[in-house]
Amino acid sequence: MAYRDEQLNEEKVFKDPVHRYVHVRDKVIWDLIGTPEFQRLRRIKQLGTSFFTFHGAEHSRFNHSLGVYEIIRRIVENFRGHADWNDEERLLCLSAALLHDLGHGPFSHSFEKVFNLDHEDYTRDIILGDTAVNRILQRVGDDFPQKVADVIGKTYANKLVISLISSQIDADRMDYLQRDAYFTGVSYGHFDMERILRVMRPLDDQVVIKASGMHAVEDYIMSRYQMYWQVYFHPVTRSSEVILSKILHRAMHLYKGDYQFTLEPHHFVSFFDENPSLEDYLKLDESVVMYYFQIWKDEKDPILSDLCNRFVNRHLFKYIEFNPNHQFGQWMELHKLFTEAGIDPDYYLEVDSSSDLPYDFYRPGEDEERLPIHLMMQNGDLKELSRQSEIVEAISGKKRTDHKLYYAADFIEGLSDDSEIKKRILEILEG
Repeated sequence: MAYRDEQLNEEKVFKDPVHRYVHVRDKVIWDLIGTPEFQRLRRIKQLGTSFFTFHGAEHSRFNHSLGVYEIIRRIVENFRGHADWNDEERLLCLSAALLHDLGHGPFSHSFEKVFNLDHEDYTRDIILGDTAVNRILQRVGDDFPQKVADVIGKTYANKLVISLISSQIDADRMDYLQRDAYFTGVSYGHFDMERILRVMRPLDDQVVIKASGMHAVEDYIMSRYQMYWQVYFHPVTRSSEVILSKILHRAMHLYKGDYQFTLEPHHFVSFFDENPSLEDYLKLDESVVMYYFQIWKDEKDPILSDLCNRFVNRHLFKYIEFNPNHQFGQWMELHKLFTEAGIDPDYYLEVDSSSDLPYDFYRPGEDEERLPIHLMMQNGDLKELSRQSEIVEAISGKKRTDHKLYYAADFIEGLSDDSEIKKRILEILEG
């Protein structure tokens, strides 16, 4: 029997709090789960620094990746026998679902911004590089690693396969919304996934939803909307992300200035030099980063030491609503006042903005992830979701942006009460 068709002697299951069980029968999938590159995802949190806000949010990219695989497994089971579904692409879908987040680094997006990296590039490099994952995929077929990379990179020829993992209603979102809601303890992210899976149909190069399932899809769209504003963009989480970014910027600044660290930051050197290898990238996980932060708490540099103490001990920055587009003069004045007060504004004053577009209809020239959700009517016609749903129409195409100003309130409080600088800073911050 060819490796791609090989089955385990008995089904393996992972007990899962969201899907109850994750089922594995394919030898290829079982072998991929066992690779060092996939096991590394146990050491990368799914929600980065959100555990500072929601203490239950300690779940990992490993949990999520298994969950996305399980949803895809159920979808392709339901699709079997449909005229527009090619069962030859089943293993490709399962592999891409399992590996779609393989390239995430420690604290994911915050880490990427500081070092100008893209986890999708690293996902591709792991799949196509000299790795255990690549060797397993090669056993399926010489072109199989490239196919998996193309699905995840959204360049694969069959857009239907891509849409299962990356679209406005995909397995990735369906898992992370429910999983993140479960572990944060909020009620927003729950929706009737079983209903959605029952009404999904493959049609030509896209997945469509039977019109009878529209209300379940509305619930899913609104769940996503609420999760972004109540969980993913929570200002306390964003405060911790600001401090995390400042730590990494400060450490890189010191390194480039030939600062003598108490412990040589070996794991960061290639990142500070802006030329990390795949091997270096895979060695750096959140446990390693936190080890350095613990060490840096006692560094001689007061800024690095202070920032690490803040992060490790959850002594976060305060925040206010602040729109830099409308309050630019105040921003410049605050920057000047902080400097005069001896508080470095580069590390203790930051404007952070978040924005989200919860659902969009198709706009020519925009990325394919914004292809609309189509409903299949009883007569076989396709109708775009926001044209049929008043709820979705109300938020469709509407980008919402939120701005916050983060600052070290304790440093301001530590200034002399009769200081004119302190009075003016508080005047601006307190409006």
